[in-house]
Amino acid sequence: MTENATGAAGASAHEASTRRYYETGDVDAFYDAVWGGEDIHVGLYGHPREAIADASRRTVRHAADRVADLLGPEAVVLDLGAGYGGSSRALAERFGCRVVALDLSQEHNRRHREANARRGLEHLIEVTTGSLSHLPYETARFDAVWSLEVLCHVPDRAGALREAVRVLKPGGALVFSDIMAAETTPAESVRPALSRLGVQALATPSFYGEHLSHLGLKADFEDLTEHLVTHYARLDQEVRDRTGELREVISPAYLDGLLDNLPLWVDITHRRMLRWGLFHARRTAL
Repeated sequence: MTENATGAAGASAHEASTRRYYETGDVDAFYDAVWGGEDIHVGLYGHPREAIADASRRTVRHAADRVADLLGPEAVVLDLGAGYGGSSRALAERFGCRVVALDLSQEHNRRHREANARRGLEHLIEVTTGSLSHLPYETARFDAVWSLEVLCHVPDRAGALREAVRVLKPGGALVFSDIMAAETTPAESVRPALSRLGVQALATPSFYGEHLSHLGLKADFEDLTEHLVTHYARLDQEVRDRTGELREVISPAYLDGLLDNLPLWVDITHRRMLRWGLFHARRTAL
């Protein structure tokens, strides 16, 4: 599966669609109830019945371990697609680094700022509304660029990677995860599952590897697909086990859509049609 080029108008329309999806009350309520409202990432599971929120936090810790040598009170990290800010807060609290958190959604950013204030982290985290396709930052500003399961929502993934590398300091690190298609998966076979998220097609691990190489970065990919299988099985089971409770906070139409859609994800992950994992790449030092 390969990614098709998308014009500026198409990219803008896609970003608007993504923003509308993530700013609905139903989506917020779903993530609050099932993920805990802090992180909304695919989890690294210690066991098949682990709480989704706990597994999601483990993903953040694991990704941070890959760039820990670069982080400290003098470092600045760019968190692309920061969502509710769980990663930004985890990095700021663990390392004392400054974090610039960028997200398309003004509602996410409002919640992010409120949570930062409750935790006393406003002085370390700057929250900004913007697009991954045109980063409003100078070249070579950041010690690390971070993104978890965001690029799948970006139509011009190659352009987003170029921008991420542009703002990275020499010797800095790019670390990101994404939901991807297996190399031989036909786009049409996973499109019904993707439709809930407004995503038309996915990149592949080789797509990212090749583009990072062309950008001059030496990258490694840690394949963690087994956790993606567990994650969607957990999501599906959690929603089914808590349907009565969820109907109190989520509209019937959205909940029924989840009950129809999540089994599609369970099926395609069990059939190994998707891939998930962590890319870690370093920009060559001068």
